[in-house]
Amino acid sequence: MEKDNERQNENLIIGRNAVSEALRSERAIDTLLVVRGERNGSIGRILAECREKKIVIKEVDKKKLDFMCGQGNHQGVAAYAAAHEYAEVEDILALAEERGESPFIIVCDGIEDPHNLGAIIRTAETAGAHGIIIPKRRNASLTWAVGKASAGAVEYMPVARVGNLASTLDELKEKGIWVYSADMDGKNWCETDFAGGVALVIGSEGNGVSRLIREKSDFIVSLPMKGKITSLNASVAAGILMYEVSRQRSGIKAK
Repeated sequence: MEKDNERQNENLIIGRNAVSEALRSERAIDTLLVVRGERNGSIGRILAECREKKIVIKEVDKKKLDFMCGQGNHQGVAAYAAAHEYAEVEDILALAEERGESPFIIVCDGIEDPHNLGAIIRTAETAGAHGIIIPKRRNASLTWAVGKASAGAVEYMPVARVGNLASTLDELKEKGIWVYSADMDGKNWCETDFAGGVALVIGSEGNGVSRLIREKSDFIVSLPMKGKITSLNASVAAGILMYEVSRQRSGIKAK
């Protein structure tokens, strides 16, 4: 745990000048941390630039930021560097078009464990998906832990971060992409036809797919639970379903 904290701090950019230079150099920034109520001096300009770049901004207590920065002189602001630049949803669709394939997109609805998100990115890359979509809030982001768990797949798999997941699904549906959510009480996964464009939604570790996203879904798909445990790890469930989509797309017939 101590090594994890040290590595996390290595990705923390501390102080107004350092954060400003990181923004100016177009370095990928995951999250801006600012002391609650702090707006004086150059912080206002930093906040404006982050909003323009659609970077997530989080207000924190000064004591918490002191602790996170190891009592360093943060001047009221710090930023987490992202493990990789975020893509746009349009980039994911363009990749599918470039390959001459129907879009195959993984949508994460509240995946909070960075190891789960990293594992999903890794499996998505090997299964032939074109990209991942995550929400800006209440979901793990492209931190160093996610990059490590992806085993390098984050370098090859586009990840788009959106403000409104429900609206994004509506836009995908308008483009002829079917939305499949992995949840309880759905159709058996191996009896589901994944032909055409696919947006596969994987819900949070604790609560599954949210109500609104479930309502936006065209299909609910389920994995059978034979034991006393009634759910699978999110990344494991995602892997099984991704490879079923991949199997059908490859034309591999099950015996």
